[in-house]
Amino acid sequence: MTTNAPAAGTRAYLRLVLFGAVIGAPAALLAASFLALVTTVQRWLWHGVPAAIGQSTPPWYLVLGLPLVGAAIVAAGRKLLPGDGGHKPLAGMSTASLPLREIPGVAVAAFGTLVFGAVLGPEAPLIALGCAVGAVVARLGRLDAKQAGLLTTAGAFSAVSALFGGPLVASFLLVEGGVGMGAALIPALLPGLVAAAVGYLVFVGLGDWGGLGTTALTVPDLPPYPETTVLDLAVAVAVGVVVAVVIGAARRLAAAVEVQSRGRIAVPLFAGALCVGALALAVRALGGDSQDLLFSGQSALPSLDAQTSVWTLVILLVAKALAYAVCLGCGFRGGPIFPSIFLGIGVAMVPAILLGQSPTIAVAVGAAAGMVATTRLLFAPVLFATILVGTGSHDAVPGAVLAAAAAWLTLNAMGGSPTPNTTPA
Repeated sequence: MTTNAPAAGTRAYLRLVLFGAVIGAPAALLAASFLALVTTVQRWLWHGVPAAIGQSTPPWYLVLGLPLVGAAIVAAGRKLLPGDGGHKPLAGMSTASLPLREIPGVAVAAFGTLVFGAVLGPEAPLIALGCAVGAVVARLGRLDAKQAGLLTTAGAFSAVSALFGGPLVASFLLVEGGVGMGAALIPALLPGLVAAAVGYLVFVGLGDWGGLGTTALTVPDLPPYPETTVLDLAVAVAVGVVVAVVIGAARRLAAAVEVQSRGRIAVPLFAGALCVGALALAVRALGGDSQDLLFSGQSALPSLDAQTSVWTLVILLVAKALAYAVCLGCGFRGGPIFPSIFLGIGVAMVPAILLGQSPTIAVAVGAAAGMVATTRLLFAPVLFATILVGTGSHDAVPGAVLAAAAAWLTLNAMGGSPTPNTTPA
């Protein structure tokens, strides 16, 4: 992220903030359109097609075959279009701007990943699309390279704001990622904060217009959590440690897969897709739902909240962690954050079932620990966990903080870098 913004209060800086406001709506609309396309095709393939052939769940040949189709699309996007499909998910979250000619390749690779069952999230392609909007506006406004860098970051702010419950979590992600900038950070990020706020209006509405109605990830029907207990805090620390170990192991396995994949595109992708499909079928055979293993895990969070069998849950978590590692390393393109949140909440649900804890504290603790384990951040994960459980459960925040701290310290003790796993523009 560039540190050379115009001096705050000058006409040049106010013009930059105004450009941030201009970017907000189109960046959010582009992100919403992409997500709508992904969701529509995904539902048709995985629910509409089985229903059309008289099946209540996807038959085995779709569970195996659709990820292979997705691998073919990703391989085509990476081979035939510039840019190799965009940022590698194993490298963390990046807000670095891409040349506009590489954006079609990013969209194609992300479409093949997200629609066809690979275990990665949507945040990386949305960031790339938002950055592209910022780059276009900067070019039209004839801004210099340093100011254009600020506007690409502003586009990223706006595009991901709905995924994380509004502009605050997206802002914290970038604030923590750029903390080394010191006092220069606030003026550098202000255009992005304005862009995120304006972009979020696309989802929540303004005045009589109700917006698109697609907002942040939520876990419905969570009961209020009005009272913190010593047991819950102790479990939160343990969950933070376990989640860091699980996701740290998954990332190490992913790194090994990536080493074996270097120099090749198609073969690792097809092998990874076959592995994901086989793991999904194994989960189904052992009593779980194959759809809970596939995809990033956002839409499957309610099934974790409703889970009552520790055996089924543990099987799902082991298979999900393996599938996540394979998808991180074999060449799919997407974001690393949401599958780790799913794994974190899943781990937290195990003691919740065994000890009779509230699922609300499990969601808060698991979401915070899972997000920390992937991003190496602290404040953004806790804020996200707080938003996820709702305003009636603020007593769950201390548990989320302890889980986040335990996960961060465990990663550091394991040799993982304590610095944010983000790449600023």
